[in-house]
Amino acid sequence: WGLGGRIAGGRMYMSWIHGRDFVRSVEHLLETPGLSGPVNLAAPQPLPQGEFMGAIRSAIGMPLALPAAKWMIRAGAVLLSTDPELILKSRRVIPARLQGSGFDFAFPDWLSAAAALEGAP
Repeated sequence: WGLGGRIAGGRMYMSWIHGRDFVRSVEHLLETPGLSGPVNLAAPQPLPQGEFMGAIRSAIGMPLALPAAKWMIRAGAVLLSTDPELILKSRRVIPARLQGSGFDFAFPDWLSAAAALEGAP
């Protein structure tokens, strides 16, 4: 439908994790003695929202998408009864403790993760 473009300029960082790495990281945490407390489950390479959506569009073969301005996100948030900052605020999460415990990501970068997701059944 031409959606999936940059939101408010697309510069806010997004953290993400591939589903397989999420499951593997939970298994790793359950099997790693002595590791307790908060651990970030996110891929090691967060990226700006514009690049994130660009990789998805590239993976599915859609070169263009409509951008969304801040006012559009705020209006949509009112309609959905949610906080627009969930979309507009940067989230640059790094999994330092997870990697420090020996976890190795199968999909550390978004381009390979998006390509694998596009080819997934």
